[in-house]
Amino acid sequence: MNLSRAQPVDRYAESIDPGVHCNTCEAVCCRLTVVLMPDDHVPTWLIDRDEHGMETLAKGEDGWCAAVDPNTSGCTIYDERPGICRKFAMGSPSCRDERHKWFGATIPTAVHML
Repeated sequence: MNLSRAQPVDRYAESIDPGVHCNTCEAVCCRLTVVLMPDDHVPTWLIDRDEHGMETLAKGEDGWCAAVDPNTSGCTIYDERPGICRKFAMGSPSCRDERHKWFGATIPTAVHML
């Protein structure tokens, strides 16, 4: 007799588009405001505080997160990135929505050279 229970369906995981890759979008999610939580530990030079004491990741003059390497679009604090950045999944509905807002209907795709 098989007593195994069916695993609950994770609708969010099912909504991830595996065809979406960070290297094709110029890190547009890194333009979003990232509110820091008490358990986030980022370097102090990357923290901005508003007049109410709310902490966010600093942004450069270009509007991108100050932790983004402008040459590679990679995160320079990836291993210590805030929780909100860890939860923003590549190919998720939120990711695809931000890409659509930035690029409109002409979202770039990966180019494979032979």
